[in-house]
Amino acid sequence: MIVKTLPPSSQPIQEDSRNGTNRRGELDVIDVVPEDGTNSLVVRSPRLLAAQKVRTTAQPETLYDPVGIAAHYQNRKVQVLRRIFAVLGPTLSFVFGLWSDSKRGIVVKNDRRRATQLRVLLTKLGPAYIKIGQALSTRPDLVPPVYLEELTKLQDQLPPFPNEIAYQFIKEELGAPPEEVYAELSAQPIAAASLGQVYKGKLKTGEEVAIKVQRPDLREGITIDLYILRNLAAWVQKKVKRVRSDLVGILDELGDRIFEEMDYIHEGENAERFFDLYGHMKDIYVPKIYWEYTNRRVLTMEWINGTKLTQTEEISAQGIDARYLIEVGVQCSLRQLLEHGFFHADPHPGNLLATTDGKLAYLDFGMMSEIKPPQRYGLIEAIVHVVNRDFEGLAKDYVKLDFLSPETDLTPIIPAFARVFADAQGASVAELNIKSITDELSALMYEYPFRVPPYYALIIRSLVTLEGIAIYIDPNFKVLSEAYPYVSKRLLTDPAPQLRASLQDLLFKDGRFRWNRLENLLKNARNSQDYDFNLVLNQGIEFLASERGAFIRDKLVDESVNGLDALGKNVLHNFTYLLRKRVGLTAVNETPAATVDQQQTLEHIKRILGILQETRGFDPAQFVPQIAQLLVNSDVQRLGQQIANRFTQKAVARLIRQLLAS
Repeated sequence: MIVKTLPPSSQPIQEDSRNGTNRRGELDVIDVVPEDGTNSLVVRSPRLLAAQKVRTTAQPETLYDPVGIAAHYQNRKVQVLRRIFAVLGPTLSFVFGLWSDSKRGIVVKNDRRRATQLRVLLTKLGPAYIKIGQALSTRPDLVPPVYLEELTKLQDQLPPFPNEIAYQFIKEELGAPPEEVYAELSAQPIAAASLGQVYKGKLKTGEEVAIKVQRPDLREGITIDLYILRNLAAWVQKKVKRVRSDLVGILDELGDRIFEEMDYIHEGENAERFFDLYGHMKDIYVPKIYWEYTNRRVLTMEWINGTKLTQTEEISAQGIDARYLIEVGVQCSLRQLLEHGFFHADPHPGNLLATTDGKLAYLDFGMMSEIKPPQRYGLIEAIVHVVNRDFEGLAKDYVKLDFLSPETDLTPIIPAFARVFADAQGASVAELNIKSITDELSALMYEYPFRVPPYYALIIRSLVTLEGIAIYIDPNFKVLSEAYPYVSKRLLTDPAPQLRASLQDLLFKDGRFRWNRLENLLKNARNSQDYDFNLVLNQGIEFLASERGAFIRDKLVDESVNGLDALGKNVLHNFTYLLRKRVGLTAVNETPAATVDQQQTLEHIKRILGILQETRGFDPAQFVPQIAQLLVNSDVQRLGQQIANRFTQKAVARLIRQLLAS
């Protein structure tokens, strides 16, 4: 019989803008077609499983359960000890070999033989250690080139398992042998990774597809490693007082993600959700999932013709700019981490391809994670405070992000933050890279009572991995520099109270408005892909006219009045100067020009107007109709009245002072 996994008819249909087909976020039923031709239905919807008692009771192994795993291995001490020695033995042997080579004068970092041994060792140790090697394979700043080349093979060039086992899994999961399900299937897997291997195939309807089949005995190998590492983490956390981070929580977070990665139905759902959130972005491509041919251990998705981002020569030969695609990836990652919170936690080169038409394709949606809104806003606020050199605010951000407990004394931590970013004094923080900041902060966290929340580990893994690819392509690439336009855009347009407070902190110091900060924000924001003049104008006016914008509005009104006052003084000064010097009316006293502060304010306003004119969406032909439309806006009228009233008050006050003085 053939088993088909179908999307749910009860959920809203989302149309795939690429080919007009339907994409839905979850499954509905399995249409079981026995060999006699009769039909029957079996519920297989991840969203309905709890109610139907299918996955939660029949398939508890799809969820990570550290308590259940501990109970399972508690009476299997011999098996656990055997695994510990299986890991320690070859690891210590390899380390001793490196030490011995160094003593004999061999340059270990250039020894290809040792690099190959490391790759083989990690492969033999299993999926958990393979993932460590994959993470290292993206760090050319940490790993010597010879080792980097070998570790890169861990991304998709691992030893495959026999076809017979893969075909058996396809039959068990889809209800029919491969030749009945697919029109074509490659004779051998075209890639083999830590959790499964991939075949190239073709559906009977003609679409080219990638078929991912899970490795056998995968769960047993991973659970025993997680059990050992979790016990080790608990022991370290208990015995080593300097370790304040929740190591067990971090291991459990990783365990959750790995177990989700072993459930291909969950991965398919992740791909659908990723498409819904980010598939609309320019030059981002997300492959389609074929639910009819997908189940827990078999995933069928659209075949992508592409090249790894690290294969720069091949990409250049196709006329594609690899650096541009990295910029696209950074912008997508920023939206993942700071906007929607649903992010790809494993963006190694094997999962990011340059398509033949110059787009960035994401693959492998097994390891995904989420950041809650408080953490997302907290990260943006932290970036603002770093840029603003506000280390007191940064220390408070770390309390909000759960790195520090609320009762922690921040007094010694504030100058410590200043020391971490001391090398950025006088230069843009964007010139630092994420790895250097992470290293510096790691040392700081060891010295002071920091704790690392579980969600942070996967964020750093994602960012550091992406930065590693970027550095491989362009050693001068700065991820933080590329992030500034997006962060600036969010500060200027996001109505969230947290970000409005951050904008206020950025623009004001000691009650004075800092025009240069606003200039920098506008300059950076206009480079963001989805930043638009009309968007900023409308949202800015709406905010300034609201109660939330009262503080900034009052200060801006004062500054605008100062600018208008300076302009009026300069005009009057020039006019009286002309009368005295050119016309000869010496009886006319020369009016003083604007003060230095007023002149600087006027210059800032001129530069900001110039920046706005160069912003995407500004059209001189449409500007007059836009102004006319704005003038009928009640918020604009109220704001204009405030400026006029304040200007009138100031002018009257100056007139009275002059009369009294005379």
